Amino acid sequence: MKRFFRGLNHYLMFFLMVAFLVTCCILLFANSLMESLDVVLTEENLAAAAKLTFANVILLSVLFTLLDELRRKLTVERTAKHIVKAAQRLVAGDFSARVSRPSRFSNDENFLKIIDCFNQMAQELSSVETLRTDFISNVSHELKTPLAAMQNFGTLLQAPELPEEKRMEYARGITDNSRRLADMVTNILKLNKLENQQIFPCARDYDLGEQLCEALLQYESVWEKENIEIDTEIAEDVIIHADQELLMLVWNNLLSNAFKFTPQGGRVSLLLTATEEYATVQVKDNGCGMSPETGAHIFEKFYQGDTSRATRGNGLGLALVKRVVDIVHGEISVESEMGKGSAFTVKIRRK
Repeated sequence: MKRFFRGLNHYLMFFLMVAFLVTCCILLFANSLMESLDVVLTEENLAAAAKLTFANVILLSVLFTLLDELRRKLTVERTAKHIVKAAQRLVAGDFSARVSRPSRFSNDENFLKIIDCFNQMAQELSSVETLRTDFISNVSHELKTPLAAMQNFGTLLQAPELPEEKRMEYARGITDNSRRLADMVTNILKLNKLENQQIFPCARDYDLGEQLCEALLQYESVWEKENIEIDTEIAEDVIIHADQELLMLVWNNLLSNAFKFTPQGGRVSLLLTATEEYATVQVKDNGCGMSPETGAHIFEKFYQGDTSRATRGNGLGLALVKRVVDIVHGEISVESEMGKGSAFTVKIRRK
């Protein structure tokens, strides 16, 4: 019924418009005809002409109404239905819903703006949903391990007449696991911001060699404690134009992994070479290495190939590294062999 009244309203609108225009045209034509040919129109002639004109008005009004209805279906209703269906899928929880752009025939600029905004909104919601899913399926699992350890250590600390040595060991366990929890939350927040482009690069010129030396010196206590040999070959005066803070995340994570997987008495190498266009950094260790299967997933979130070392990481470091390298338009690759170590190579444009 609503559709009928809408069609009737359109018909009346076209009827009045066509009647007015046709009447004006007929009157002008009749006046011109009488003046130029000196013809006098009788009442009978006018009545026949009026009937024919009225029929033409009705026919033209119907034709225009049908054409307008067809235009609305092709250019408005069909596109609107696609947007409504996609919105309903979105409401139902299907965050993969997208609206395809209409054909050229119905390529209305306003609809294109609406479609682009809708698809962008759906993409943002999908990112949020992905993060939520990751948190539920992965982070919740990762949180259980340090929390359970802290709970166990706390219970052990309540034992009466606990030796001082054990008390310090359990307290250290609580501290280490709480630090791991804090690092995990920090990395989750950083990765979320990077993935959703909430952190934008702030590029400037700086000496990459100095930054690498600064990053390496942060682990001086680690290599001295584990008696790890350090091999450095850093080119001088390698100036790059990049975000210094973001790249420090890369070097810290790569060096941290190198020391974590290098046994006592092992060796960690840090190399920097440069051409006019690129700077190449390689972090290499002679630790346990990894299998090709592990190497294929090493940059995925929460992936840990060596579960025996899982208590010393959270599977987010290399995901952060990969995302930062992508943001600065660099390249990263890894070469590894079981029992012989791994070598991560990062290639960055200098300008």
